[in-house]
Amino acid sequence: MRKLALLEPILMFGLIIAYIWKLRFTHPNSWIVIPILMFLSHLLRRESPRALGLDVRNWRNGLNQVVRVLIVTSILLLSAGALFYTFRQVSFQFALLSLAAYLPWGLVQQYALNGYFLNRFQAVFSNHAASLLAALFFSAAHTPNVFLMVLTLPLGWCATIFYLRTRNLYLLGIAHAIIGLLLFLVVPDSLSHHMRVGPGWFVP
Repeated sequence: MRKLALLEPILMFGLIIAYIWKLRFTHPNSWIVIPILMFLSHLLRRESPRALGLDVRNWRNGLNQVVRVLIVTSILLLSAGALFYTFRQVSFQFALLSLAAYLPWGLVQQYALNGYFLNRFQAVFSNHAASLLAALFFSAAHTPNVFLMVLTLPLGWCATIFYLRTRNLYLLGIAHAIIGLLLFLVVPDSLSHHMRVGPGWFVP
């Protein structure tokens, strides 16, 4: 039964990797299959949006935790940018529009990491093991960008811990977007490869 329960998330991860590396170039609209299959999986298990974390439960407690983490992270990243003179020259309007565009993508990634993969692994493993495995999958999805892989492993693990405590994907999506934008603003492309993953990483 454990092997059977693991088969679904492993196949789903394989589909995501296949899209990143191949299908988005040969069949660009094939991405729609992934959320459809995830939705059907939730439907079959009778998982409500609330159970997945798509509500505002524990908003105040979760917000306090997120704000503290974001303050510390922002200070560290902005200080590093000032110290190494790596700030990207962009306008405030561009940064604001980038954040607005990143917010839904941050939510999508946190849903995949926690709402889908973490919940599937929890059905087989302990919370600790499920968190670690979900973070490993999240990191592997950023192959071959070593910078992002190294970064997303601990950040992904922290996100799973927060999710287990609060079950709030919205706050995780907001935090994801803010940290992602800050990384874009202070980390040079020579290190981040413009945050690309898959074949795009090899583009100069």
